[in-house]
Amino acid sequence: MREITPLSDRDCFYIADRHKTEFTYPIHCHAEFELNFTEHASGVRRVVGDSTEVIGDYDLVLITGKELEHVWEQHECTSKEIREITIQFSPDLFFKNFINKNQFESIRHMLDMAQRGLSFPMQAIMKVYNWLDSLASEEQGFYAVMHFLRILYELSQYDAQVLSSTSFAKIEALSESRRVQKVQKYIAEHYQEEIRLNTLADSVGMTPVSFSRFFHLRTGKTLSDYIIDIRIGYATRLLVDSARTVAEICYDCGFNNLSNFNRIFKRKKGCSPKEFREHYRKKKVVI
Repeated sequence: MREITPLSDRDCFYIADRHKTEFTYPIHCHAEFELNFTEHASGVRRVVGDSTEVIGDYDLVLITGKELEHVWEQHECTSKEIREITIQFSPDLFFKNFINKNQFESIRHMLDMAQRGLSFPMQAIMKVYNWLDSLASEEQGFYAVMHFLRILYELSQYDAQVLSSTSFAKIEALSESRRVQKVQKYIAEHYQEEIRLNTLADSVGMTPVSFSRFFHLRTGKTLSDYIIDIRIGYATRLLVDSARTVAEICYDCGFNNLSNFNRIFKRKKGCSPKEFREHYRKKKVVI
């Protein structure tokens, strides 16, 4: 479901501070950026793109991908004192010349990373908790905006967990290294085919051993794990958006063995491809 948010063109952001006993809203996406905080919601299942996690008592997520589906599901949560603070703001809140100033570099980087969804650590949540708590009750709009900018800046100082894969989120995330960029672009264009280590190493003028070490150092992943994650990301997107069979998707995404695909998918996502599709379709509403 594509949500039409209450945010007007004349407002910097919209905030909703709710006390509730359950989550009932279906999986959805929207063009507006969103910062979502939940309290006393242990056991809730959070779905952002192809990431699925059961959260604890506190959860804070930033989403800036306009086509990145997300939902908070009741799952195993039994709390009757759930609090949810949702802040939605326009992508053009920071007009171009403003966000590109040096003083906003960390915020700009955070908003870019949040196209895949970002989950903040407890230390960051505690840092901004009081500001979030009082933001909805701030009567002066100007000061509310200043408080909100401070929240974004403080959050940008922490290492947040990236949630969705790039291929599911439909974005291109490239390394700062030109050599790695070249390899990433090659993999994105040829993930359906067999990709050989020697071919990639030759393309950047390195030996296979040196390239493997270099790629792992720059990306934090082995080459094989990186390729698998790209293929799994495309597979999850096809499971959600297409009616192709699991077998068709397996081979369309570069896997050459169905049982191997099912095994890897379950290891990465915690469920089978069929279960992933059924869960998404059960929660997804088309209007």
